[in-house]
Amino acid sequence: MIEFKAFAEIKIGDEASYTKQITDDDIQMFAKVTGDVNPVHLDSEYAKKTIFKEKIAHGMISAGLISAVLGTKLPGPGTIYLSQEIKFVAPVFINDVLTAIVSVIEKDDIKRRLKLKTYVENQHGKVVSEGMALVMVK
Repeated sequence: MIEFKAFAEIKIGDEASYTKQITDDDIQMFAKVTGDVNPVHLDSEYAKKTIFKEKIAHGMISAGLISAVLGTKLPGPGTIYLSQEIKFVAPVFINDVLTAIVSVIEKDDIKRRLKLKTYVENQHGKVVSEGMALVMVK
């Protein structure tokens, strides 16, 4: 669902989120689109020999969920994603339910830019990625 909030209505502290269960099909499609075919994402036998003991999702999938929030909820349609700092702090496994959360921490009315705290947590409330985003709003 796409939401629209005028730039003038956005306030520091505003927050929005998006939740999605990560499936093996999601991981396969991401590998196909990006070319990232690292076997830790695609090969169960290989993954068993890693510290994770099973396949994990690409870290950038969590970043993609942040992009979904920015483009559809806060700020919403017309958002230009300028930058993202991100730190991957925990693995994402098949069937994890991720929630990407963004919150406005700075607002520049002249340049029509927002700085947002971004993080993604799994169904257990464990943060899997965290960072900051800078966006421009049309």
